[in-house]
Amino acid sequence: MKERVFWIKWSIICAGIFSIIFYVYVYEGNTIDQTVSSTTNPLLTEIKEKAATYEEAPEDAYIDSVYKKTPGRNGRKVNVQKSYAKMKKKNQFDETKLVFDSILPKVSLNDLEASPIYRAHPKKQMVGLMINVSWGTEHIPSILAILKEKNVQATFFIEGKWAQENKDILKMIHEENHLIGNHAYNHPDMARISETEMKKQIIQTNEIIEAIIGESPHYFAPPSGSFNDQVVEIAHDLNMETILWTVDTVDWQNPTVSVMINRVMKDIHPGAMILMHPTVPVAQGLDELIEKIKQEELKLGTIKQLLSESR
Repeated sequence: MKERVFWIKWSIICAGIFSIIFYVYVYEGNTIDQTVSSTTNPLLTEIKEKAATYEEAPEDAYIDSVYKKTPGRNGRKVNVQKSYAKMKKKNQFDETKLVFDSILPKVSLNDLEASPIYRAHPKKQMVGLMINVSWGTEHIPSILAILKEKNVQATFFIEGKWAQENKDILKMIHEENHLIGNHAYNHPDMARISETEMKKQIIQTNEIIEAIIGESPHYFAPPSGSFNDQVVEIAHDLNMETILWTVDTVDWQNPTVSVMINRVMKDIHPGAMILMHPTVPVAQGLDELIEKIKQEELKLGTIKQLLSESR
């Protein structure tokens, strides 16, 4: 009987010791690893010493004298422990395995006064295709097919009147995860109409688009790029940004594909907004244009992605 009690007690003690060891190994492993490595691990020391070389401070949004409202850019700080975890298998420093934590800017686009936007942050390695639609319906299916094949999301700025007449195509654009923007109701010269009509053009188009796709646009592209301060203020009051561009295909003049591509690539830059329409040159040359942009190590995204503070 005493022997049985002894073995029961011994089993309980062993189980307790094992549980403590398991807990420390699994749950406190990082702490132990940090304590030991911080004093004896050369790799961890090297990561800490080199971290400052790779870190960058965040940059606040601002209003540029030429490009007007400009989004900020996240800073980055090396996460030493996560970086160490990725490098410790080979036990050597590898900058490609550094892990960063983002640091948000103190000032964002929403904090700035009303102003048009021509480009994203000049260091952002991304550009955006902005396709203004009020005609050229017959070219949209082929453009969508190319975008899908190339795995690229664009921003389609839609005229309200066109949307009413082409609901199924608008739904198709939206269902393929492209961003939908507002291009006024019937392509007016926004700088030459009354403030009442300005507001009506934007609100009416928002309501039409929302009724079709279930979402109201947050970005407004004035037809022909014509606007004044009142247009920008009205859009701002409606919680919308006024979007312009820095690179123009001038596709409405029906250039050859090579001329259009050369024109774009001559002016391409990080953060560019590239204006185009559903035209023959775009339908025929978009695939080649996308490839040339990618060769410049630039990503392509929607206006929302382009204007985000992410790096």
